[in-house]
Amino acid sequence: MRFLTVPPVVLHLFLLLFLASPATACTKQEKRNLLQFLAGLSQDGGLAASWRDNGTDCCEWEGVVCNGDGAVAEVSLGSKGLEGRISPSLADLTSLLHVNLSYNSFSGGLPPELMFSGSIIVLDVSFSRLNGPLPELPYLVTTDRPLQVLNISSNQFSSEFPSATWKVMKNLIALNASNNSFTGHIPSSLCIGLPSLALLDLCYNQLSGDIPNTLGNCSKLKVLKAGNNHISGILPVEIFHATSLEYLSFPNNGGLQGELDGAHIVKLNNLLTLDLGGNSFSGTIPESIGQLRRLEELHLGSNNMSGELPSTMSNCTNLKTIDLKINNFYGEIPQSIGNLTDLQKLDLSNNHLTGEIPAALEILHFLSEFNISNNNLEGPIPTKGQLSTFQASSFNGNPKLCGSLLINHCDSVEAPPISIISAKQCSNKVTFAIAFGVFFGVGVLYDQLVLFRYFG
Repeated sequence: MRFLTVPPVVLHLFLLLFLASPATACTKQEKRNLLQFLAGLSQDGGLAASWRDNGTDCCEWEGVVCNGDGAVAEVSLGSKGLEGRISPSLADLTSLLHVNLSYNSFSGGLPPELMFSGSIIVLDVSFSRLNGPLPELPYLVTTDRPLQVLNISSNQFSSEFPSATWKVMKNLIALNASNNSFTGHIPSSLCIGLPSLALLDLCYNQLSGDIPNTLGNCSKLKVLKAGNNHISGILPVEIFHATSLEYLSFPNNGGLQGELDGAHIVKLNNLLTLDLGGNSFSGTIPESIGQLRRLEELHLGSNNMSGELPSTMSNCTNLKTIDLKINNFYGEIPQSIGNLTDLQKLDLSNNHLTGEIPAALEILHFLSEFNISNNNLEGPIPTKGQLSTFQASSFNGNPKLCGSLLINHCDSVEAPPISIISAKQCSNKVTFAIAFGVFFGVGVLYDQLVLFRYFG
């Protein structure tokens, strides 16, 4: 007996059609829950035109998607111009998986019923003007919630960033709380209670205190961002145990300090972006930086770092950005930087670099941002390739540097000391020659007169 073989593509299309075409209409209870949400809005963005209790199937309402059983599985109302309060009635939709209310103008806070829903796996309320504290863990909730993605970024949330909330969020993969006004510390419980966490973004808040060493327990963490806060202390050694990290970003905290340990940093061999600019780090860039072969962006500007630039950076052949401005680096710019053929930004301004600009930089064809101003570089500016496309501001503040863009043209930088000395010597010689000639001429004339008188 032979069985009919169904191609995988056909099976996939069948499943899509099955899920997209509910066998039954949504229930009356689900319709009431949706209409209750609508009633809480002061501006509905035109939803009322389709969200009507007139016998229509709510699976056909704008922004509503149902599963194959006719139950509401998704409410997607991003950028609809909604205003008013978010009704907790959405949490009563027991099959609801995805909620997108981003880019609206709500008032009030985020209902805890949505955060601690027993069904929602993706909740996006970013850019929606929500305010107040983030809901703390209700005491009645004791079992793990299914939520996997929580995006509350770019709102007006304030108060202390919660710590107990994450105890029942063991399924959470991505947490974006950036661009708010949260205070307090980064909770040490995050990577203890969230074993699956892959993205944590806390940028642009008012967080303070040290970086908890427990972040090193997040074995699946790929993105860790907490820039533009008031975090202080050192980078804990444990953070380098999170070897899955691709983005390690703590810029513009001011108070972070210490040195980059080469023995530890090489453990992050998956790193794509290292951004520690705008802090108080000291010490040198370790030679082992060259072992981060996947590195694309290196931001260490505006610190207190020093030493020579390691030539091993050229081993990071994927580098697109090197920002080392406003430090105390000295020595020459490594010729090997010319091997970074994908480099788009190079900022070495406001250091103590010496020597000439390597001609090898001329072949960096993708270089669109370049700044070596305010160093002690000297010699001519290379005139070929990308370096010929930058303005004088990229080179200013190097008194011994010369080129057509600068006040110092190369011919006038090298020639004046020689020409001034030559002019003085020449002037002295000419004066002496003229005086000697006049004296000699007068003497000869006098002799002729005397001889003529006596022997005439």
